[in-house]
Amino acid sequence: MTVSAYVLIQTEMDKSAAVAEAIGQIPGVVAVDVVTGPYDVIAKTSADTMDELGRMVVSSVQQVPGINRTLTSPVINV
Repeated sequence: MTVSAYVLIQTEMDKSAAVAEAIGQIPGVVAVDVVTGPYDVIAKTSADTMDELGRMVVSSVQQVPGINRTLTSPVINV
């Protein structure tokens, strides 16, 4: 069973497009959009396990230059 999550990302000023482009190249990122509001970029991610998802966010997504903060929201099936 795969797990999915939305990663909400705050970027440095004028870095949203570059951050979105870089994140879109990371394996496991299904979709990425630049948005308005309290977050600048939202990425939909997918992985085989929650641990794998966490490692992807910490070791790949959060390492993209221009990111100030992330918030990962796992998708649940109710």
